[in-house]
Amino acid sequence: MREIVCELHAELVRNNLVAWTAGNVSGRVPGEDLFVIKPSGVSYDELTPAAMVVCDLDGNLVEGEHAPSSDTAAHAYVYRHMPEVGGVVHTHSTYASAWASRNEAIPCVLTAMADEFGGEIPIGPFALIGDDSIGQGIVRTLKDHRSPAVLMRNHGVFTIGKDPRAAVKAAVMCEDVARTVHIARQLGDPLPIPQADIDRLYDRYQNVYGQRSPR
Repeated sequence: MREIVCELHAELVRNNLVAWTAGNVSGRVPGEDLFVIKPSGVSYDELTPAAMVVCDLDGNLVEGEHAPSSDTAAHAYVYRHMPEVGGVVHTHSTYASAWASRNEAIPCVLTAMADEFGGEIPIGPFALIGDDSIGQGIVRTLKDHRSPAVLMRNHGVFTIGKDPRAAVKAAVMCEDVARTVHIARQLGDPLPIPQADIDRLYDRYQNVYGQRSPR
């Protein structure tokens, strides 16, 4: 998991989702009450698997020579309260964070949004870094929502997934649709997709699209 989480941080840089040392990826350790996360304040080009830190589900450092990310408490809260989640990502990606600064959900006006998010990308509450308040807001917002992404007000993006790679994909897609919908609004009012069509698109993408393992 250290190797996986380390490699996925490069995807944040490659997809222009982070600046300087901001942002982080974490991954739950299968079969253990532990997760791996980026160390605090370490630049992306200095990250190695050995530099990753291991924490328990209360956010306490278990293994590693560095202090864990300042967002560790938020990640830990998500893992404690959403056992189906295997990966969490946080970014301050430009367009999605701009929506968050306006306290505005991204409306579902693209089939790609219906596919990936099953509807709008919701807004979560404002919360300060330092305890698990951000994690509480993430869980409250996403617990009964199909979206794997939430825009935390005045902050940025948090995404979840069945594993760290799925959470990174959600972060990439979140920024992509945030940019497209922003541009569309400069031209006029984007047309919403009817809920019944959103449901059909989401079901097809989640259950039919792509390759399936042979039975």
